[in-house]
Amino acid sequence: MDFIQKASLQLRTLIIEALGAVTADGGVPAVPVPDFAVEIPADKSHGDFATNVAMVSARAFRMPPRKIADLICGRIDLGDSLFERCEVAGAGFINFFLSRKWFSDVVRNVLDEKDGYGKTDYGKGKRILVEFVSANPTGPMHIGNARGGAIGDCLASVLQWAGYHAEREFYVNDAGNQIEKFGKSLSLRYMQLCSEKGQQTIYNCMSDTEKLCSEIYSQSGEGEAFEMPEDVYLGTDIIEHSANYYKKHLFELENVSEEERRKALVSYALPLNIEGLERDLKKYRIVYDNWFRESRLHESGETMRIVDKLRETGHTYEQDGAVWFRATDFGVDKDFVLVRANGIPTYVVPDIAYHYDKLVTRKFDKAVNVLGADHHGYVPRLKSALTALGVDADKLDVVLMQMVRLVRNGEVVKLSKRSGKAITLVTLLDEIPIDAARFYFNLREANSQFEFDLDLAVEKSSQNPVYYVQYAHARICSLIANIESEGIKIPESADFDLLGTPQETELIRHIASLPKEINLSAKTYDPAKITKYAIDLATLFHRFYDSCSVKNAETPEIRNARLLLCVAVRQTLRNVLSILNIDRPEKM
Repeated sequence: MDFIQKASLQLRTLIIEALGAVTADGGVPAVPVPDFAVEIPADKSHGDFATNVAMVSARAFRMPPRKIADLICGRIDLGDSLFERCEVAGAGFINFFLSRKWFSDVVRNVLDEKDGYGKTDYGKGKRILVEFVSANPTGPMHIGNARGGAIGDCLASVLQWAGYHAEREFYVNDAGNQIEKFGKSLSLRYMQLCSEKGQQTIYNCMSDTEKLCSEIYSQSGEGEAFEMPEDVYLGTDIIEHSANYYKKHLFELENVSEEERRKALVSYALPLNIEGLERDLKKYRIVYDNWFRESRLHESGETMRIVDKLRETGHTYEQDGAVWFRATDFGVDKDFVLVRANGIPTYVVPDIAYHYDKLVTRKFDKAVNVLGADHHGYVPRLKSALTALGVDADKLDVVLMQMVRLVRNGEVVKLSKRSGKAITLVTLLDEIPIDAARFYFNLREANSQFEFDLDLAVEKSSQNPVYYVQYAHARICSLIANIESEGIKIPESADFDLLGTPQETELIRHIASLPKEINLSAKTYDPAKITKYAIDLATLFHRFYDSCSVKNAETPEIRNARLLLCVAVRQTLRNVLSILNIDRPEKM
């Protein structure tokens, strides 16, 4: 149950009823009441809720706001409500204060709902497809994929908690230019190994892949016989694939056509790369519902059928032998090519077909893509084509994500493109805990600049936010274990009306806001709201724990109430960390 929403809706009803009573008394004229706000003040000394109803009604009632506010407070009936009192402030704002029963009910509700606390029906079961990472299967995932993976996976989880039917999808780009480039790179490295010098290198480094890569690179500098061109992949994974194929098949591909060689090498290496992507993402605790291959669109003919559909609706034209889409008809700054003069579709055509498949063929209510910020110009083009196909482009939402800067010892970690020795997802997870990676990459909203402090991520202190949150959970577990070890049983119920200190009140109020934060996170596609909620909850718990003794409380009744409040905090922390798929340690 969302207790904040419940209180807000009840308060709105009470205000309208009070205005009705004032109108019946002749205190204000019988005119429509303007729309008014019911909000939570930033300063809690101004109450738990506040309304501007008197301010916005001043013109309609032709009366000073302060007088309207006094009339409302004089007629409002808080008798059986969730509120204990109200007061007029300033020029006419009305502040409302929640009853102790509301705070007590919040704690009871968490204890009753347990693992389900925080779940809502905001999404009404609508089907939503979250596509994220979708890294080219031509090499290992880089640090940007690490951030996109954490954001996308946690976003899908938030959407599920908010009542959507959310699915995770990885779009495998196993066709197109990047695969051509992959084949060319593999072929060059393979032919390099077929040379006399390459064979000697293989022999010398048979069981040492790192040494093999180093030796191959030493033969690939400027002016060398096997200088690598600019339009190829230079990572060590290309050398490893080529070397492993060579070890198994030796000169089998040396004298075949370039096309046949590339095809054989890609058929060997690509499945291994895709398998590696799935394995590495599982290590990162990401499991996809669907792996959708681009090649499927080409093989089924869906790619060119999209072009035909756009032709039929009159949204294309031919120029210089190429087929163009009239994107300017839909507000895009310029038209773009769908099919080149050589008859080969551009990369955007399978992307259009893919999103048509999501929203029309598979009938998802929403498609959400987590993409790098460099795709900002691509999105309007994609949406314009969907609109031309009769698809509601508003069903496609895109989360644009800024890149990450890695920092170590206060300095930015530089990555080498030439050597291919970039920090990948796997090397990052070898260096820092998975919990830290998933939490850190969700600390800021996706479209914000972000520095990842590698030193802080492994630090065991309150400065490390994930450690700080996990420590709050472990602290409660230790408290309960210590109390039980002394023969004190955790009660099944308690008088929560006894929890009236400012620290207790703030803690309970924050617990109550979890359903609202989940809904807001789902609405804005921003899982960073959940990490912030977790940090704030840990902060409020530590503050409560340091100020309000649990074990040595003033009375056994207060001790029992505080004990169960700790259990409710632990449950809330558990639920939040489960949304983020982060461990919940009982000892630290």
